[in-house]
Amino acid sequence: MAEEEDLSLSLLTDGTKRSNGDFVPPDGLCWVSVLSCLLLACSYVGSLYVWRSDLPRDHPTVIKRRFTSVLIVSGLSPLFVFAWREFTDVRTGPSLLALMGIRFEGLIPAILLPLMLTMVLFLGPLMQLAMDCPWSFMDGIRVALDPWFWMLCLSDMRWLRNQVVAPLTEELVFRACMLPMLVPCAGPLAAIFTCPLFFGVAHFHHVIELLRFRQGTLSGIFLSAVFQFSYTAVFGAYTAFLFIRTGHLIGPVLCHSFCNYMGFPAVSTAMEHPHRVGVLSSYLMGVLLFLLFLFPFTDPSYYGLPTPVCTLTPSPSSLCRS
Repeated sequence: MAEEEDLSLSLLTDGTKRSNGDFVPPDGLCWVSVLSCLLLACSYVGSLYVWRSDLPRDHPTVIKRRFTSVLIVSGLSPLFVFAWREFTDVRTGPSLLALMGIRFEGLIPAILLPLMLTMVLFLGPLMQLAMDCPWSFMDGIRVALDPWFWMLCLSDMRWLRNQVVAPLTEELVFRACMLPMLVPCAGPLAAIFTCPLFFGVAHFHHVIELLRFRQGTLSGIFLSAVFQFSYTAVFGAYTAFLFIRTGHLIGPVLCHSFCNYMGFPAVSTAMEHPHRVGVLSSYLMGVLLFLLFLFPFTDPSYYGLPTPVCTLTPSPSSLCRS
């Protein structure tokens, strides 16, 4: 605990006050943090539209062009955190990369446990998928071990976008870069629910393309946008929770990729499934087990105490404790 306190105290900047143990951020820190996050989110979304094209977003040419621009912005995103740190004079104990969740300590648990936790949440959809899949278990293992299968996946631009590029760049920008800027201002708990707002709003750009290509009615597009904002905001809060608890980027990236693959749970289909009772029971069991294992699977002691982002406040939240 003494070591944790020493690391936390290294954050204190000129003008920072503590009263009765509470942390008061320096004047202007929150404005700078929020504006930095907003600028970063606008840069990420704006990079998708630097290319003029009349083609839909799923066209391979559009996807390749957007890969280029979004990878450039994501590669430059750590500079936002560096500039924010220099401008605000926030002193940090861990390195910039460690604050962004790029470190070796606790790496193996960070790869396995958050992904396992997310798979537990999707127990219902996974059970439904297994029941409806025409392949046997051994067939699935053979396909997963077949290098030609993975070469086919890597040659598919949509697969690369959904499973690799989008999870990696979005988690890097919206979690690894934004949370270190928000935690000193808002604290870990508030940052978990603030950060996803940038992530959710960033997905509103899909509305532009739906309207542009007339893919649905105006009311249908609006309802779709509201649903997507809500879903991405909740998911963003979950991956922000994972990032703060584990101090690693890899866990949120893998969970993001897995969720992109699974999609939103098809509850309506489960209601009409021939084995409805078993499928719905697995949905309920998955949610209950997820809630049961949420904190044990993300116990910071597995990943190295204190996690770097938790050193950004002199008054560590209970989220940062084992």
